[in-house]
Amino acid sequence: MLEAIYCYDRASVRFAVYEGGVRIVAEISEDALRDVFGARGGSDSLLEACGQHAPLIGARALEKHRASAGRPILLVTADFSVEHSPPA
Repeated sequence: MLEAIYCYDRASVRFAVYEGGVRIVAEISEDALRDVFGARGGSDSLLEACGQHAPLIGARALEKHRASAGRPILLVTADFSVEHSPPA
């Protein structure tokens, strides 16, 4: 299960992923959750979309973390290719 909270002030969902026992905190934008993962409502819908697609979102967060050189991780729509988008 994904640890996640909605961050109204940042228009994102903040979540944690783990690599080698290390907790990594990342965020995914509301736009990405709506555009790519079909969230349609408020915070509950955003959290639900994040949870339903946690394996893909977590994998992208880890990829970005490895390439980030310690910068904060924010996933946006462009971080997800069309072939990974769920069906409409």
